[in-house]
Amino acid sequence: MHSRDRTSDPLQHLRFALETMPGSRKYVFTPATRAEILSELYVAFWGPYAHLFLPNSNSSLPLHKTLSQVQSDFGFAGAGRADAPIPGRSCSRIFKKGDSCFRCKDCALDDSCVMCANCFHATNHSDHNVSFFIAQQPGGCCDCGDEEAWRVPLQCPSHPPSRRADVDSTPKSSTKPLSSDGSLMQDRVAVPHELQETMRRTVGYALDFVLDTLDYSPDESSVPLNEADLRLQPSADPMMKDQYCVVIWNDDKHSFEEVIKLLCDMTNRTREEAALVANRIDENGREIIDMNTNVMRLLEMAQSITQIDLGVTIRRAYDTFREQVSEVIIEWLLDLTRSRLGTDYMILREVIATELMSPRRRDSGSYNANAQAILSLKEIPNPARLDALFLYHTRLWKKPRLSCKEIYASVISLSSEHKLSLAGHFANVYPRIIDAYLLVDREAETSIKYFALQLFTVPSVALHVVRNHKLISRLLAIIAAFFTNQISEKHIVYPPLSDAKLDVESFPFKSKRFMPVFSDLRYLCHTQSVQGLIARNREYITQFAKMCQLFMCVNPNKRAVTSHVEYETDAWISVFNVTLSLSRVIKTYGEAYSNATPAELVAGIGTVVHNILAVCTLVEDRLDQEKFAPIMFHDVSFGGTTYEIIEFDVLEGWVSFHHSLHWLLAELFKHVDLLTDQSLAKVGMRSIGDVLLQQANDKAILTIIDFPLRVLSMIAQIRTGLWVRNGFAIRGQLLHYRDYMLRELCYDQDLFILQIALAVLDPSVVIVSILDRFGLLGYFGSDVPQYAYEGPQLSSMVEELLYVLITILTETANPSKMSINDAIRREIIHALAMSPCSYTDLVKRVAERLVEDVSFERMLLEVAHFKSPETATESGVYELRDEMYDEVNPFFYHYTRNKREEVETVLRNRLKKKTGVAEPVIVPKQFIVTSGPFAGITTAFETKALLQVMFYSIYNVLSITTSSGSAPPSAEAILDQAVHLVMVALVERAAVFSHMSATEAFQDGQTLIDILCTLEHHENYKACQPRANWILTQMSIHVPDAVQSRRKVVSKGDSSTPNAEELKKKAAKARQDAIMQQMKAQQASFAVNFDDVDDDEDDDMETDNVQNISFGTCIVCQEDVDSTKPFGALAFLQASRFIRRHPDSSNSHSNNAYLNEVLEIPQSMDRAPDVPPPRFPPVVDEVQERKNISLPHFDGFPVSHTRFGLHASFCSHMMHLDCFHQYSLSIRARHRAQATRNHPETISRKEYICPLCKSLGNILLPVSNPPSTTLNETPFPDWIRTAGINILKSKPDPLLDSLQFRTGTGEFVFWSAQDSGYSSAVRYYDRSEGIDVVRMMETVMVISKSFSQQTRHLRDRPEPEQGERGAGLYLPEEVLGYTIAAMEIAQRGIDSRGQLMVDNISETQMRLVRGVLSCLTALVKIHFHGRPDEGRDAVRQAIIKRLLPEWSRTSLTSFSYPLLLRDPFTILVETAAVAPEILRHVLVLTYYACLARAVIGLVHILNKTRSFSTVQLPSRSYEDLFGDVRMFFMSVVRHSPVFEHTATLAFETFGEARIEKLLYAYTLPFLRKASILCRAILPSAFLTPPSHPNEPEYTRLLRMLGIPPLSTLPHQDTLQNALSGWCAHYGHSLAASQHNCGVMLDLPTVYRLTRLPLVLDDLFGQRDKALTCGGTIGIYFLVKRCSILYLFANNGTFAQSPYLDAHGEVDVSMRRGRRQFLHYARWEEIRRNWLNHQIPTIVARKLESSLDAGGWETL
Repeated sequence: MHSRDRTSDPLQHLRFALETMPGSRKYVFTPATRAEILSELYVAFWGPYAHLFLPNSNSSLPLHKTLSQVQSDFGFAGAGRADAPIPGRSCSRIFKKGDSCFRCKDCALDDSCVMCANCFHATNHSDHNVSFFIAQQPGGCCDCGDEEAWRVPLQCPSHPPSRRADVDSTPKSSTKPLSSDGSLMQDRVAVPHELQETMRRTVGYALDFVLDTLDYSPDESSVPLNEADLRLQPSADPMMKDQYCVVIWNDDKHSFEEVIKLLCDMTNRTREEAALVANRIDENGREIIDMNTNVMRLLEMAQSITQIDLGVTIRRAYDTFREQVSEVIIEWLLDLTRSRLGTDYMILREVIATELMSPRRRDSGSYNANAQAILSLKEIPNPARLDALFLYHTRLWKKPRLSCKEIYASVISLSSEHKLSLAGHFANVYPRIIDAYLLVDREAETSIKYFALQLFTVPSVALHVVRNHKLISRLLAIIAAFFTNQISEKHIVYPPLSDAKLDVESFPFKSKRFMPVFSDLRYLCHTQSVQGLIARNREYITQFAKMCQLFMCVNPNKRAVTSHVEYETDAWISVFNVTLSLSRVIKTYGEAYSNATPAELVAGIGTVVHNILAVCTLVEDRLDQEKFAPIMFHDVSFGGTTYEIIEFDVLEGWVSFHHSLHWLLAELFKHVDLLTDQSLAKVGMRSIGDVLLQQANDKAILTIIDFPLRVLSMIAQIRTGLWVRNGFAIRGQLLHYRDYMLRELCYDQDLFILQIALAVLDPSVVIVSILDRFGLLGYFGSDVPQYAYEGPQLSSMVEELLYVLITILTETANPSKMSINDAIRREIIHALAMSPCSYTDLVKRVAERLVEDVSFERMLLEVAHFKSPETATESGVYELRDEMYDEVNPFFYHYTRNKREEVETVLRNRLKKKTGVAEPVIVPKQFIVTSGPFAGITTAFETKALLQVMFYSIYNVLSITTSSGSAPPSAEAILDQAVHLVMVALVERAAVFSHMSATEAFQDGQTLIDILCTLEHHENYKACQPRANWILTQMSIHVPDAVQSRRKVVSKGDSSTPNAEELKKKAAKARQDAIMQQMKAQQASFAVNFDDVDDDEDDDMETDNVQNISFGTCIVCQEDVDSTKPFGALAFLQASRFIRRHPDSSNSHSNNAYLNEVLEIPQSMDRAPDVPPPRFPPVVDEVQERKNISLPHFDGFPVSHTRFGLHASFCSHMMHLDCFHQYSLSIRARHRAQATRNHPETISRKEYICPLCKSLGNILLPVSNPPSTTLNETPFPDWIRTAGINILKSKPDPLLDSLQFRTGTGEFVFWSAQDSGYSSAVRYYDRSEGIDVVRMMETVMVISKSFSQQTRHLRDRPEPEQGERGAGLYLPEEVLGYTIAAMEIAQRGIDSRGQLMVDNISETQMRLVRGVLSCLTALVKIHFHGRPDEGRDAVRQAIIKRLLPEWSRTSLTSFSYPLLLRDPFTILVETAAVAPEILRHVLVLTYYACLARAVIGLVHILNKTRSFSTVQLPSRSYEDLFGDVRMFFMSVVRHSPVFEHTATLAFETFGEARIEKLLYAYTLPFLRKASILCRAILPSAFLTPPSHPNEPEYTRLLRMLGIPPLSTLPHQDTLQNALSGWCAHYGHSLAASQHNCGVMLDLPTVYRLTRLPLVLDDLFGQRDKALTCGGTIGIYFLVKRCSILYLFANNGTFAQSPYLDAHGEVDVSMRRGRRQFLHYARWEEIRRNWLNHQIPTIVARKLESSLDAGGWETL
């Protein structure tokens, strides 16, 4: 800050500056304005005590910098470092946008409790259920150290527990000054009283300024209709100057593109300027788009903007300027919460907290004397600044809103007292906050309402606001008033009118903002202390039941009978959204009674029953009386008994899915332990029946159960197809009602109500009521049946009815009060019983509440095995443990019919395997509830009514089958259920049920045993026979005479007379055999005749095949590709920076790391290491170990040390040249027809897509078989001698001399990509011969030339200048040599299965090598056109000249460039192109040249490496291969004294063993590449020799290639002479400094991509990572999207991440939030794609498979 004249009171100067600033700045707010405001604020804040805040007492705060930034940058008093631990103080680190937050279900009290990354990694969460998310907004805070947030102590070293006694868990509101936990701090600073007063006054004034400004700000964006209304707007401008601003506000409805287009149209901004404004609107929340005095123009502009429903305001510039000043003040206050006074980091927060909770100060200096009239806080006693700020939050915009929330979070982190005090203020204004959130707020996601999550989930806070602020009652009133649309002037009416009705078509139901209000209610009711209040105070259940009354029978449905529903509304969706939210609160309310007394529970049940009856009997005017009639009873006769039950026809009446009070009643009855006879005796009751009968008689109870029963009947009818005319809406409601999210909260509750009825009423009455409601009394009666349904509908309804009966008679979860762990266990077992499935599929089959429970994953691992994914395409699956199948119930009530049948099949197959029984019987499990209020449910099996249902279920099916001769619809399903019901009865009440079955007669005097005996041997229902047999066998134990007298006995001993069924089978088998014999005879006859006719033709075809060898078919015309028509193979030539050179950097640590990796490579790169793949998911120790050794920059390879070249690849498909031309034309036509598409190929780059495999291509290569050439078998010394003599005898060849490089390298100009003589040579070539190869060669030359012209800066090989002969890429080295090198690198570390690496190379790759060689040969041919040998001899002789050193030292040749500066493998490629017969001899020479080059390169590497930090080798391992390494090493370098000295030092330092290993490592790739080249050209001459399994790869390759090892060099005079000559030439050149004599060696190790951390969360907060970037291709890992990005040229595509969560599943964009771990197979798949240069093809295939005009980025 700059010194300036100031008044004696800095605060007065601040006041003056802020109040005069709008006019002095002409209402234009600039960055300089912000800096001035901050400067004034800081000066006024610290007065003369700046030295307590700044690092240096003489320093000043730099402009545009905040205090916390400066303190952190300078490390002032510990700023920027972790604070010292304070016992009992929570972490409270405020999360910023993008921070990673962790949640541990096992440790956290609820899902709102989170940890920052530091606390998470400092605590032990091994084997816990951990999830994470990225903070999308600032404001949340870390709960580590907060004792109220965790189930168990976290033992975080930075936040130890408190040493003090626990504070009172039921705090009261207090007016005394607040104190923080800072008394335990070691670094508290004594603050001078003057400074403390100055700070308080400045903060207080700043807050008042903000509030004074916001007094005049609007709650919502609106535009005045005319100029007069605009001038009447409230304003703080004392001058009332007519300068206005138009402000656009951010919202969640409009896209960037809409706003940009609007700004361009309205304000004449360019698109770039408009995009910047749109970004500022999104970032800050609003932006001024225009300011002037032309009111009419501004009004017109604002009104136009409102037409698209975009938030816009037009206000005086003075007020808008003050609002911008207020934003800076809020930013300044936030900065203070992050700053410190000396070492004290709490004092500034305490000052802010004190002033926030103080009342506003008003004096004569304020312009806003009448503000109280604008902001009414009459409801709030002693309103504080904080109350007003909460209410004014809606008037702020995005950035200051988030800043305010962060300030509040910093205040509640001070102490529990501060937390309670702030919560009290929040609760005071909470109803008004909800008003604004539901009705006004334009940007809901930043609403202060969401701050409730941080408060209401804290147990002490929840109890405080519920007890002292009656917040539950107020919330219930808000919900009731909102949904009855009691809204007046943007406020929800309080108290609401009690007789208001719901309208599901009204605004409240269509609003999507009500769900968080229910969530707040659930948060409050979920805490244990509040649940105790609810249970103890009946008023809570009374109020809640009153609110639930509103939603009883909402949105009822009536069956459309004659015509379809014309207009299907979507109101049912809104209603179900409300139901989902309400039912979760009901669940929580019901759980509140778990710790209640029996008296409290009985009172609660009485309250709910009273409310249900009041609604259902129409005493309370809640139901629509036009749709719901009063309850009526009627008498029905069933089984000879008359029953008085409710009269209602579901087919004719109105039925709703929604019965919230019934669901609440069901929740209360789940507290079985409080409803036992012993517990009820304490309150004067004998049984559960008394609990209901004290409030209602039997008819009333029937009334209660009838409404859920109507729903179940309607469900059955919908599933049967009786409601089809009601359209999709009714089907959608059914799916939601039984969906796994709502099932437990709605459908299961309705079924439990029926179980309650069975326990309270006579079971016969309940069963008859169910039959009546389903309309099936006649079907199960003995009178003449009168059905409401026909045909298949009747059978389906019977099936649905039996399903309900089985469920209520066998389901034990609620009657037994099954523990949450057992419920989870049961759901998982039944979900996995059908088949193994992934975790995602599993949780879709289980209720949400169970999945969210802390013990879900623990129970999952108890009952299931996890099968981790092994390949790159697999996902992890869970498979049920075998012993768990014993617990599976095929009639589990959450199964559909199809699932039940699948499970039964699985169980039967398992039993067959286990017992050996052909037709095993699955015996039902016993009803485990043997005590308690629901133990009597099974007495229903002793009723005649249920027995009659069983009888007629079976009898009617058998009767219809007998009369019609065929099975009725759903017959097997009905019998399956009926027989199961009988089996259950025998398991539960065997004796009584057996006697009843034998004595109770029904139709035609038959008993159940009679009908079962008929079923046992019925021909149509053999599937039921084993179970019928089991039933009769069990009954015979109790009623043996009755069973034996009726049971039909079939003799199995007489096998001589087969039954009719067996005779039918035998006859069918005989007929089948006869037909097969006849077909065989016809085929044989046809084959003989065909052979006779076509013998001659076959002979001709065989002759043709000998002449024309077919290579397959053309993928365009489908004809054979052979010598009759020219053809080629589709190939792709791409630029590459793949091959790595050993880094030659000044960083010795980096050099050592790479050298150590070379020293540690295995002796055979064609043998896979015997190491098992990493375990998935990794164990905790492995995660920690990898974390400890993680390297900076993720161990990436420096791109500056890569070698450029062109890589060729083959897709193996072929095409005729003419077809290729036609196909190219079709590609151009497609591009013209689909002009807006992002095409996979680029025509300007000559690209195309293979029509078959969709690989990318740009060249066509000739295809040929290996030549028939044989190797020259002359011994090597003789061959050398003969070659020298032939050179002496040869005549000068001017043409050859003109075609060699003038630089003396021995290279040939015609093999250069930019050779200036190429075009003329092609033009003069006789095109009558070899035209096909030349045309294909031209495709290679065109692409090579294009790449060569663009990449000269990437090549370090000495080249002629552009325009000269020989300019550009050298094809033998930088195309074929590079391609073979890439093949060899891709094979490193891959097992060759006991053979050589070359045996892994496919024939397709071999054809690729031969194809490129054919192009090189063709280039020789066209330049030596006219010679009989097409120039082969001349080029061969030139190559030999280059290799023989005596020719390099004479003046007769121009080989002034040392041979050892050239890549020897390139010379081998040149030889293969023109003289493959001398390959073996040239191999020997180039191998020894490679050895010498390796020595030179090693000297350069070792000279920059420190020996002591490299791997130590105990002794030599390859003496038989290399012999005297020292002698060879020194002989290479002895021709240059300086170089010799350097080499001697390196050798002495590193020792013979390490030098030998380095020679081995750096020359092995040459042998591997040579084996590929030689096998491709002469496969028969270079076969894989037999070898010992443990023999080094080097030895095996030398044997295959016929190269004498270096250890034999003392006996090889010829080779010694050659080596001596090469080394002398190099040494003399080095001494004379004629050339750049450095030799860069290629890295011989296995290539790895950038190292990624084992756990994904280690990457949080970091930018996207480039895994590799090689010119035109790139592989990136997108951290936030959690995806791989493949890039090629101007295209790209996304692929699945290599990270999987602990369940073995991909989590795109981290939506599920589970921790993710690196999966080895997926990571290897990415590496293989990179190694094989597959990125362009992957991108092309993805683009080819999709048609999207939006560009590849949208895919």
